[in-house]
Amino acid sequence: MATALKEASEKLRFAPATVNLLGLLADNGRLKKLDTVINAYKTIMAAHRGEVVCEVVTAKPLDASQSKQLEGALKSFLKGNESLKITSRVDPSIIGGLIVSIGDKYVDMSIATKVKLYTDVIQTAA
Repeated sequence: MATALKEASEKLRFAPATVNLLGLLADNGRLKKLDTVINAYKTIMAAHRGEVVCEVVTAKPLDASQSKQLEGALKSFLKGNESLKITSRVDPSIIGGLIVSIGDKYVDMSIATKVKLYTDVIQTAA
């Protein structure tokens, strides 16, 4: 398996470092970890380019003006040489509000979380 992978990588003209990495993963039985390695590399390269990854989860899709407002607010957290890379996702289970993850910060302003918090408080008090 490792030999076939090395040969295929060389025929596809992968960089020598890539060929060695694939061979090493194959030799050690860790090809299943390749997706994790690729995602870690993407994260490192995005940081090197000054990209700050931001995920926004909403209960309903945002319209253009809401997206623009949100993007403006999020850009205020960036340093001068950083750029924002926003991905949006719709999850009706959060009921309302939004969940924002930017860099290493996480803010949950969803209605579902507030309802759970109040429910827990009521159950604890009872």
